[in-house]
Amino acid sequence: MSDIQKVSEKVAKLYDTYPFPPDPILDEAPPGYNWRWNWLTAYNFCTGMKPQKRDIRILDAGCGSGVGTEYLVHLNPEAYVVGIDLSAGTLKVAKERCQRSGANRVEFHQLSLFDVEQLPGEFDLINCVGVLHHTDDPIRGIQALANKLAPGGLLHIFVYGELGRWEIQLMQRAIALLQGDKRGDYEDGVKVGRQIFASLPENNRLLKREKERWSLENHRDENFADMYVHPQEINYNIDTLFELIDASGLEFIGFSNPEFWDLQKLLGSSPELIQRAEQLTERQRYRLIELLNPETSHYEFFLTRPPLTKANWSDSALLAAIPEISPCIDGFPSQTIFNYDYKIVNLSNAEFAFMQECDGTKTVDDILKTVEFSLDQLRHLQKQQLVMLTGTSR
Repeated sequence: MSDIQKVSEKVAKLYDTYPFPPDPILDEAPPGYNWRWNWLTAYNFCTGMKPQKRDIRILDAGCGSGVGTEYLVHLNPEAYVVGIDLSAGTLKVAKERCQRSGANRVEFHQLSLFDVEQLPGEFDLINCVGVLHHTDDPIRGIQALANKLAPGGLLHIFVYGELGRWEIQLMQRAIALLQGDKRGDYEDGVKVGRQIFASLPENNRLLKREKERWSLENHRDENFADMYVHPQEINYNIDTLFELIDASGLEFIGFSNPEFWDLQKLLGSSPELIQRAEQLTERQRYRLIELLNPETSHYEFFLTRPPLTKANWSDSALLAAIPEISPCIDGFPSQTIFNYDYKIVNLSNAEFAFMQECDGTKTVDDILKTVEFSLDQLRHLQKQQLVMLTGTSR
């Protein structure tokens, strides 16, 4: 048996013991949304415009208990969805979850990322959340996924970051030491870990970090096991992350939390430092940001297989475009809404009036004949991902 097979068996055993994520199974569609799993909003984020087609093929690579898969089905009503995972136990949960909520446009296969070539065809959207960092060979894994991505498709990835997970790594090693020969007994690992946290003094750094950041989710043994007793984990920094991305042969589109990667928020009060930072490459600036704000517990980003057309809206193209409200906002019609990241946005009277006219049929020019609104204001709405545009950009 190869080392990769041995690691895969250990990972499968963990998730057979503790199916993950442990979200409850509902007899209805899951609440809310994750815009990264909605083809319309993800494509709009990556290109600046609404996609032309909706009848796409989606792969949930490492679907676990089907929490993300269920959202992918319900958020993309015209898509065909495939979910793969190593663990028979978690796949059983995933199948029940999707069956009970009516997410019936999905098929599941017990496969590793390394065997994804066994699936027929290519995929327009591949979702790989929390998986690559748990494989023995992430480069081989990302290359396997890249080979299944259709031209102009999107690959959405989530992997761990080392700086924001430093205390987690220390705790993992402590549990492993105390387990000794029992390492690989995941129930024992959870027991040992909980005993450690219960025994540490209140001012202990590991305990404080657990209480501040993770304890609400870790009251479930499934979460605790996934975080602290996982048999295989790789944590990245910007340098090693882009080594992984470069190895994929795909094009990096961007991080899905661009506000974190805004250097102005950290050094904006010093024009001299900003000027120095402008001499750095983009990747060096990313590295600088994470060094100055080491809270990055994960990286979430999009890759594509070219060609992917990105919009560059001229005034004339913008006037001819058809705007519509993003499907991943909540509370509209109201001037106080939740945006795509569930952050509160207070719309101005002009913004609210314009958005009320965005019915998916009128052009921007049509709306501006009845609503006092500028193209720059529209670009601001678009930048906030509150509206999507359909049309011919040039």
